[in-house]
Amino acid sequence: MLKEKIALLQDEYHLLINGEKVPSSSGEWFETFNPATGEVIARVAKASRADVDKAVEAAHQALEKGKWAKWPASRRGQILNRIAQIMRERFNDLVELEVLNSGKAISAAQGQVHQAIEDFELYAGAVTTISGSTKPVPNGFFHYTVKEPVGVCAQIVPWNYPLMMAAWKIAPALAAGCTIVLKPASLTPLTALVLADICHEAGVPAGVINVITGSGSDVGAYLIEHPGVDKVAFTGETTTGKDIMARASDTLKRVTLELGGKSANIIFPDADLDAAVNGSVFGIYYNTGQSCEARSRLLVHESIYDAFLEKFVEKTKKLKLGDPFSKETHVGAVISREQWNVIDSYVKLAQEEGARVICGGKRPEGAEFEKGYWYEPTVIVDVTNDMRVAQEEIFGPVVVVIKFSDEQEAVRLANDTIYGLAAALWTQDFSRAHRVAGQLKAGVIMINNPFSTFPGLPFGGYKQSGFGRELAIESIDLYTETKSVLSYIGTKPLNPFGV
Repeated sequence: MLKEKIALLQDEYHLLINGEKVPSSSGEWFETFNPATGEVIARVAKASRADVDKAVEAAHQALEKGKWAKWPASRRGQILNRIAQIMRERFNDLVELEVLNSGKAISAAQGQVHQAIEDFELYAGAVTTISGSTKPVPNGFFHYTVKEPVGVCAQIVPWNYPLMMAAWKIAPALAAGCTIVLKPASLTPLTALVLADICHEAGVPAGVINVITGSGSDVGAYLIEHPGVDKVAFTGETTTGKDIMARASDTLKRVTLELGGKSANIIFPDADLDAAVNGSVFGIYYNTGQSCEARSRLLVHESIYDAFLEKFVEKTKKLKLGDPFSKETHVGAVISREQWNVIDSYVKLAQEEGARVICGGKRPEGAEFEKGYWYEPTVIVDVTNDMRVAQEEIFGPVVVVIKFSDEQEAVRLANDTIYGLAAALWTQDFSRAHRVAGQLKAGVIMINNPFSTFPGLPFGGYKQSGFGRELAIESIDLYTETKSVLSYIGTKPLNPFGV
């Protein structure tokens, strides 16, 4: 599809501060690309630290003036539903812009935009459930708690799910009454900017949502350290998450981190082989393998190893790469040249470590793949769990395959990683399924299915995959403070010292 046909595409995108689209105070811009072709599709304002100051101040003023938090909960819920309604009306336009800026297959983008819409509908309903409580106290006293917004929230979203991740963060923060400074990834800023426009169109007051675009190492880092920010919510890779946590510590900001993964996918000998193959192919190659919970370590029981692998490779080779706008495409482009190089370097490293590539491992052939950033779905075998390709997040369409001999070894291998975001297992033994699920050190467990979550189900990880849970009603707790109020209602004055 020609970029001229994308309805929401503009030549230039400005910052959004206090309800107004404004240029960067420095006058600088950066370019954003179509990963499928490598072509520039727009230029975007490159925020400076002065712009961060303005955005944080706008969010602070909106909070202090009660532009949003002091509205009745039902009214905030109506606005959240209106955001979802506008997104539904512009569904195809949002999908097309997401595909253009991310290079992902349109089928993947459609599912992600649907979920983003459902996120706002979920929290529109949840907003009226935010409430305090009373507790038993001694006679003469009365106690209650109040849930209040945590304050100004810095929200930093990644490039692999640009619109969906923005919705995951914006919706619960709005439900809780917070104000927001959103920093989308520089590679994929466009749909996040459009979403902020939709929020304002739906009735969110000026200053409640602000969007700054630019360098993560500069304005992103400054935003995290900013004394006017009360909470940081970040989705991205673990090294950056550690840096964010350190930077936020100086002001003891609340922090939510949804980080990397090296998720295991365990195939037991009694699994429905066809179902396990189909689900495993989806689990790694969906979204071009650029998912934090991608099942990138395939653990297969030795008794079915050859049979499973034969079917898995056969299915993998049938996956269609090509025009991301085609409904027939399964696997889209890699996000950037830099990420393509990372993926390719890991494939070469695997071979240096003694593993074998039996499928993929290179740029696909064909004129349509000469431009842009394309990588074939790749299968690596003869892998041991101590290899770097089995321990480090590759973040691309690459799976490593490891044999195991029994249930105990499968659990040990699955847990032998610094990560703990997700894990999947395939078995027809009900007892085994839940016994193993109870032993896996991961925040999300999939049994006999490849889907990690739906709106309303908590998503987040153990260990170095971060902390905090998103996408669930409980996520509102991450955006609220609990105030405890204890009052004396007795008739006699209190005199604790008796003097």
